[in-house]
Amino acid sequence: MSNHKFIHLSVHSEYSIFDSIVRLDDLCETAVDQEIPALCVTDLCNLFATVKFFKKAISKGIQPIIGAEIWLESHLEHIASSKIILLCQNKIGYLNLTKLITACYKEGKRLKLPLAKYKWIKNFNEGLIAIAKGYESDIAQLVALDKIETAEKCIQTWQEWFGDRFYCGLTRYNHNPALEKKIISVLQKYTLAIVALNDVVFIAPTEHEAHEARVCIQEGATLEQQNRLSFSKEQYFKSPKEMADLFHDLPSSIENTVQIAKRCAFFLELGAPALPNFPVPEGETEESFIEKESFKGLEQRLKHKFLLQKYSEEAQIKIKQDYEDRLKVELAVINKMGFPGYFLIVADFIQWAKAHDIPVGPGRGSGAGSLVAYALLITDIDPIDYELLFERFLNPERVSMPDFDVDFCMDKRDNVIEYVAERYGRDSVSQISTFGTMAAKAVVRDVGRVLGHPYGFVDQIAKLIPFELGITLDKALAQEEALQAKYDTDEEVKILIDLAKKLEGIIRNVGKHAGGVVIAPSALSDFAPLYCEEGSEQTVTQFDKDDAETVGLVKFDFLGLRTLTIIHWAVKNVNKILEKSNKTPIDINHIKIDDPTTFKLLKKCQTTAVFQLESHGMKELIKRLSPDQFEEIIALVALFRPGPLQSGMVDDFINRKHGRAEVVYPHEKIAPILKPTYGVILYQEQVMQIAQVLAGYSLGQADLLRRAMGKKKPEEMAKQRADFVTGSVEREVDKALAESIFDLMEKFAGYGFNKSHSAAYALVAYQTAWLKAHFPACYMAAVLSADLNHTDKIVKFIDECRDAKLKVIPPNINICNYFFTVGDNQEILYGLGAIKGAGESAIRNIIDVRNNGPFKDLFEFCQRVDLKKVTRRVLEPLIKAGAFDCLGEDRGTLLGNLNDAIKEAENTKKDTMTGQIDLFSDQLFSNEVSIKAHYTKNPDYLWSVAKRLQFEKDALGLYFSGHPIEVVAHELSQFGVVTLRSVMTSQKDQKKYIAGLVMQVRTLQTKKGDRMAFVTLDDQSARTEIALFSDLYQSKRDVVVKDNLIIIEAEIGFDRFRQAQKIRAQSIFTMDELRARKAKYLKITVHENKFNLNSIALLKNLLEQKERGTCSIVLEFQKLTANGSLKFNERWNIAYSTEIVSELKTKVKEIDAVEVVY
Repeated sequence: MSNHKFIHLSVHSEYSIFDSIVRLDDLCETAVDQEIPALCVTDLCNLFATVKFFKKAISKGIQPIIGAEIWLESHLEHIASSKIILLCQNKIGYLNLTKLITACYKEGKRLKLPLAKYKWIKNFNEGLIAIAKGYESDIAQLVALDKIETAEKCIQTWQEWFGDRFYCGLTRYNHNPALEKKIISVLQKYTLAIVALNDVVFIAPTEHEAHEARVCIQEGATLEQQNRLSFSKEQYFKSPKEMADLFHDLPSSIENTVQIAKRCAFFLELGAPALPNFPVPEGETEESFIEKESFKGLEQRLKHKFLLQKYSEEAQIKIKQDYEDRLKVELAVINKMGFPGYFLIVADFIQWAKAHDIPVGPGRGSGAGSLVAYALLITDIDPIDYELLFERFLNPERVSMPDFDVDFCMDKRDNVIEYVAERYGRDSVSQISTFGTMAAKAVVRDVGRVLGHPYGFVDQIAKLIPFELGITLDKALAQEEALQAKYDTDEEVKILIDLAKKLEGIIRNVGKHAGGVVIAPSALSDFAPLYCEEGSEQTVTQFDKDDAETVGLVKFDFLGLRTLTIIHWAVKNVNKILEKSNKTPIDINHIKIDDPTTFKLLKKCQTTAVFQLESHGMKELIKRLSPDQFEEIIALVALFRPGPLQSGMVDDFINRKHGRAEVVYPHEKIAPILKPTYGVILYQEQVMQIAQVLAGYSLGQADLLRRAMGKKKPEEMAKQRADFVTGSVEREVDKALAESIFDLMEKFAGYGFNKSHSAAYALVAYQTAWLKAHFPACYMAAVLSADLNHTDKIVKFIDECRDAKLKVIPPNINICNYFFTVGDNQEILYGLGAIKGAGESAIRNIIDVRNNGPFKDLFEFCQRVDLKKVTRRVLEPLIKAGAFDCLGEDRGTLLGNLNDAIKEAENTKKDTMTGQIDLFSDQLFSNEVSIKAHYTKNPDYLWSVAKRLQFEKDALGLYFSGHPIEVVAHELSQFGVVTLRSVMTSQKDQKKYIAGLVMQVRTLQTKKGDRMAFVTLDDQSARTEIALFSDLYQSKRDVVVKDNLIIIEAEIGFDRFRQAQKIRAQSIFTMDELRARKAKYLKITVHENKFNLNSIALLKNLLEQKERGTCSIVLEFQKLTANGSLKFNERWNIAYSTEIVSELKTKVKEIDAVEVVY
């Protein structure tokens, strides 16, 4: 055991995002190894790590010291800014520090830095210890400038504010003995205690390079760069002995660190949630008000239920009694647990949203199991109809906060948050921070850049890392042979990856949580400091969602769900159309849940753009299950997860549904529970119900059993097994059977899904499927509009429209709008906002101007629009996309005349400014005065088909007016290539050449660990997926890339069980490869008047330089009287390539034509 005692009081963790790689786990472990009793984290103007650090330190038996390093805005002309370390002695100090840091972000940001004003330190210093931070302190900077008198005044001010709580820190990793001596002499004059610091930013000396790389990543620099921000190799977590040796001449500076640690006795208060009070009417309590509102809401729900379905009067009385009994039970639990305010707050902002035409989801998570929530309009799915359990959401036998996750329309979610801020006070409402980390692909790219490697080199490595959520570099190396091979054989790759591993998982940035909002009963800074995102005035808590809840803040989830926006837009469009026809508008919340047309669409697997049901794997599952009732859509959402898919549960479910396997119930008492799922335990609620019915558990106890099964703790499971078996035997169930049922429950509990969540999302899925089935144009227009800026999705959805025989009108400046819209004949008009480079303000200007009349030509267009908004950078992609085709000129001519049209319009505007013409007068565009287009016609302006299609693809992300395969269609037919449609409609086993554009590449790992691919190929006639086994894929992975045209020699077989073709690739070729393979001879045409001995010599010389092959040469002479041909002997045969054709034409000028004959 070391005799040296020292506590580091200046330590940055990885949450000091600019300059540290200290992970909290490593920090605590190192402190334990070095037998250090206390630890301090002083991150750079933040308390991001406070809760995590506090909990980790306590768990290791270490005293945590909470603090932060603060930037100070200078009040002196001599220095720009300075730093001070503030440590919390007690709760008052902690609250003062949170207020100070909050003020730094809300009021003190200068040049991207959160700076504190000196007067704030004066106001918020109680309960804090201050340490002037080494050479970066105001005192040291002034002494360095020989401003001794000013430095002394600073000391006096600090001592006046802090008294004996003020210390001066010294560091020696950047030692300046002369300056240090001057500083110490000034400090001694005021008997100011000195503290030894080391400004720790990494744990071990070996981590210096990784730390420097981290700094370069944040700074956008490279390691080799001169004058970049750099740190000392000595800024590691030195041991107490090392620090004592370093400050051997100032032993008191070491002892003072221990004394300061003893003075810091603040412990965070964790646990109890602090809810704001909900404003209830006078004379009401939260408890009485929630009861009144719940019964009122239930009455409305039942009234609607009885309108939709016909019940006898007797049945209505019975149903009402059942609902009211359950409501009373739930209300009793809610009020007893102290959560009526929580329900009322959630109900209030949801009801406000609905009243203001903001779409809200029907529910999410276990909250859909609450009847009170249903009555208060928090959820929109009846928990009794679908046997959803309240105790799955709120268990009276396990006190924990309820947690409603609420989905809102993505575009209007912020309006609801704004309402909450207004209602409860802006100082009490905030969103929550989240921390992005350096993931495998990103860290490889970052480290590659700071090492100075070319982009291509780094990109090649990064692309070998599989696209897999949470993939690590170690896992990537194990999975991807090509990556491991590069790591083993290329020293530069090894250095890059090894360095990347050291940074992998480190905090990279601070963001805003997708939906978390906290509402505090008082100012938020009483609980947590606030952070302001760069370039924004919106604040978020510095604690993430878990830490915010740990300190007592109550989190409400305001989640944005794009699907709700899509439904909202689609319904509005549908109702506009219905209104024109005087038809009844639709209410999406009251559609029939057993609609045959909707289930027909599902069974056909036409579920692209249908919420939750559109993935390739889900379509396969739908095809197998063939759902014909809403309960089976609920089941689909629950079944399509790795656990059920791998366990055999899915096969059992499907086989039992279709009668291929017997439906067996382990005991007759639980048959009603398992009947909807064909005897399979699919939902967590079923586990709870079985325990209730068979073993006499209360639903609260059953929820504890469910949780125990999920955690699989042996001791807890043994106790639960004994209780279950005993309870079952007492209810006349055979003991052995009870044991086997418990085993069954235990097995499936790991795979079981929350039915409340599944039911709520199944309802949204059904609504989208219903809209697509009944109003496909309106629905797909909304889907396309919702993903206007995501070109890949636009491409997918346009393909879906074509597959559904929906007509899509191409971009057109005279009829299309910013979003995708529906025409009078149910055609979809392309959204101009989906064109790359066409910004919203530009498109809005075009539409506004068009309201005064359609555009006639390019010159007139440029005269009318605002060219400050509709710039050349906007017009180019619009032309390339075909949006100006309606003006009657080809795209090449339009683009070639664009500069002239713009210049002429600008000149007209100048004339307007000088009073020669009124640009915006009605007369300018009247019949009397018109602008005549005077296009310059130039052959160079004309585009080939290939060029037109490529420009179109650049602008739209897809080929709209044609397909690249058209350009080579003649050659492909000569190669014997057949269309995909002909292959897919044949039931013969055959071997054929097929060709198409690669639309998508899906890879997966085989059982052997190899990577194979499924390639989606499109040849304009059809689209299909083709399997590439690992050997072929690995040899051709550079060719099998999205948007490449490839030719496949394929084995085609008909799967009579699936009633579909199986296509397996044997070989893959590019066009050039197949040209070379199929070329018989080159026919070189010449005219006798031009072709001479010199030409022959040039031709022979050129051919002699080429690689030998099987393509022969035929020279065809054209004479005035007759034609003739000459075939060169075999020694002149060459390996064909397109470059040879080009060279022959350019180098031998006398050649009239070169044609390849296959």
